[in-house]
Amino acid sequence: MCLLFTLSWLLCFLVSTQAKLTWSNTEFLFVFGDSYTTTGFNISAGVNSTDPGFTSSNGPNWVEALRDTYNVAGTRVFNLASGGATIDSALVTPFLPTVLSVVDQVAQFKEVLAPKPAGAQWNSSNSLFAIWIGINDCGDSFSWTNTTQPAFNKILMARLSTQIEELYSFGARSFLFLTVPPVNRAALFLEQGHATTSLLASDIENYNAQLAETAKEFQTSHKGFEATIFDTQPIFNTLLDNAKTFGFSNSTGFCDAYQNGTPAQSTQIAPCAPVSSYFWLNSLHPLFTVHNILAHAVMTALSSIA
Repeated sequence: MCLLFTLSWLLCFLVSTQAKLTWSNTEFLFVFGDSYTTTGFNISAGVNSTDPGFTSSNGPNWVEALRDTYNVAGTRVFNLASGGATIDSALVTPFLPTVLSVVDQVAQFKEVLAPKPAGAQWNSSNSLFAIWIGINDCGDSFSWTNTTQPAFNKILMARLSTQIEELYSFGARSFLFLTVPPVNRAALFLEQGHATTSLLASDIENYNAQLAETAKEFQTSHKGFEATIFDTQPIFNTLLDNAKTFGFSNSTGFCDAYQNGTPAQSTQIAPCAPVSSYFWLNSLHPLFTVHNILAHAVMTALSSIA
């Protein structure tokens, strides 16, 4: 079933869902992903370990916004994401060997959270499993010449499927999958020219289509499996296409002085505009303002499930 949600600020997104768990009755949110998602939380230190709040957005990312701004049910969040993550390091090597892939993150879940320890006594009916992965998988493999993009994405989906299967075996039933956004519009790739951005855009499109099909197949073959596919592409493209309308002074580049973060969200270093007015903090990562809009849209989608 496909539902089209139109927000008052003219931002649209498409969600495909058959899920019954809504945001208002989600007691636990388990999150897996990369730098767009991580907050530096270290689950290996225990369920009550502190969240250092490290993000790539120079402020709250979408997970923190869901937890702290749009939390209507006292949802407890466990964020296993790792900056630089890919689905499996054996398929797409991350930039550092210490990066935890989704395979590693699921292994951490198995060790610490699958037993449902005190403080994380979740069950199948009150828990949502969110996975936002693929940015680095696509970004690092789209130009490979020893395979085709669709063929390699099929391999990626097969590996991701084993991790979904693993989570399902522990009792996970409700899943949220976020698609890869149009990072082909980030400075990292814009600087490489049209041929590069066009090739990456094609790869991302195929990856996202295969992700949706993978979720659909699971929903068909696994009893009680409920999948929500949240398409991040319309949100990013709407904001980028109408950057001035949404208050972004720059949507194609970034300020060198800000790329590693700033002391405050309101920091301004001349001759740059205030950091909060940029879409991109650096060559690849959007600012907290973009994440807040994304979180609001995700919350609205999860709250509108029938």
